Amino acid sequence: YGYSPVVITYWLFIQVVWMAINTFLFVWFYFLYDLGDRFIYTRHILGSALSWARAPAAVLNFNCMLILLPVCRNLLSLIRGSFMCCGRTIRKQLDKNISFHKLVAYMIALMTAVHIIAHLVNAERYYNSRHGDYDELSTALSNLGDTANTTYLNPIRSLSTTPILLVFTSIAGLTGVVITLALILMITSSMEVIRRSYFEVFWFTHHLFIVFFAGLVFHGAGRIVRGQTATDPPHDPKHCDDEVDEWGMEENCPIPQFAGGFPQTWMWVIGPMVLYVCERLLRFVRYLQSIVIRPSKVLELQLMKNGFKMDVGQYVFLNCPSISQLEWHPFTMTSAPEEDFFSVHIRSAGDWTQKLITGGILLVDGPFGTASEDVFDYEVAMLVGAGIGVTPFASVLKSIWYKSKESNPKLSTRKIYFYWLCRETHAFEWFADLLQVLEREMEERGMGDFLTYKLFLTGWDQSQATHVMVHADKDTDVITGLKQKTNYGRPNWDKEFEQVRAENPTSVVGTFLCGPAALASVLAKKCVKYTDVDPRKTKFYFNQENF
Repeated sequence: YGYSPVVITYWLFIQVVWMAINTFLFVWFYFLYDLGDRFIYTRHILGSALSWARAPAAVLNFNCMLILLPVCRNLLSLIRGSFMCCGRTIRKQLDKNISFHKLVAYMIALMTAVHIIAHLVNAERYYNSRHGDYDELSTALSNLGDTANTTYLNPIRSLSTTPILLVFTSIAGLTGVVITLALILMITSSMEVIRRSYFEVFWFTHHLFIVFFAGLVFHGAGRIVRGQTATDPPHDPKHCDDEVDEWGMEENCPIPQFAGGFPQTWMWVIGPMVLYVCERLLRFVRYLQSIVIRPSKVLELQLMKNGFKMDVGQYVFLNCPSISQLEWHPFTMTSAPEEDFFSVHIRSAGDWTQKLITGGILLVDGPFGTASEDVFDYEVAMLVGAGIGVTPFASVLKSIWYKSKESNPKLSTRKIYFYWLCRETHAFEWFADLLQVLEREMEERGMGDFLTYKLFLTGWDQSQATHVMVHADKDTDVITGLKQKTNYGRPNWDKEFEQVRAENPTSVVGTFLCGPAALASVLAKKCVKYTDVDPRKTKFYFNQENF
């Protein structure tokens, strides 16, 4: 998107560290199984496929430990609050939680593919070895029994067992199939086209992570990969591998013993699993207090705030049990922390929002932090909302209004530029009241220059254009009733950024967006373009809402 070089550097640093750990784990465990004396006989049967199966498994353990952490939203909100003493660039990395979640998921998918292919090769080699298709040593190792005096190496225990039968009759095989199917469904349903058009499919299939982690914990219990254990006297493969007929009869070559490694995956994932369970237990019930249906097809919900603490720009997940007990949707709160209730505005865009009107009880999960929480850390703020994307800035502007009324000394922000882009005139309706109050209050307090707002109507018909022309000489806007007239068309962002820089020649400007990716790309690049190389002059920092 063209973020500032500092933000990009931090993000790249995180990725480099993550990749370095993955690389280290892969290389370490590859050579552990490729060179370790404990696996000399195992390698003789399986070859390099042993290392190619075990190295990805180590990387999978690490990434399965990480995959849940970026979606522990309460944890992220806690960390964000704890980092308030740190630089905004460090806190900004928390807004990339979903990007990191996807990055880890891609690594899990890649390593799973390598792990599966290697184990399919292993199963085939075990089968061929059991049938004597290789050398004498491989056959002898595969024929080792499982009695009081011997332990087996080859998991295929009879000639009638095929590789496919091994997969569907062993713990490792069965759990592997379940894990793989769950992973495929989760990844395919996460594609943008499915997530946008069929959110319910994405939501339900993503909860297969429960099946995925359950299978993962038990996957290693099968101990299908076995290594040599110590005997007395010791069995040295380097000395005994060519004396198969003497095993058990010669003192220096006792029958070799084998055992599977202790399952370790659960130790990697138990911490994040407990954290995530705690996250889910934090969900609590609030009861619907008021519903207001706006002409702009926007539903306003006002809910009780008893015991509920929030900050500007935060969002909640809402669930209506009468519609679906599992379906949760994120919505930014439009109320200010100073109000005794919290509210959300929901655009009517499908069956779920239509049914919500008669839903009754609502479950609330949150609130969770977003980039907009940092708006008061900047001397100057540019707030850009597109359509219903204005919701986080409703909370910001309301909070500013309350703080200015109380002459709050914590209000360090001295200038706000607010831009709202809408396709329909009705979309302005529900927010115009707030702007009118702010406009009047700021003038009465001699703070008329504190808030500069511009509304842009990006879609209209001929009748609307004629109506506007007829009333062009009015003091207030014919659409919103505000003193600031509505602009028609899209903003000239170069002109807007040049104006902000000219009016604030030595300020740090936070640019906040809640809107589409295309607009995010444009604004982020403008922030870089109009940031002065002189550190004493204007600097722009881009921030985007990320649910």
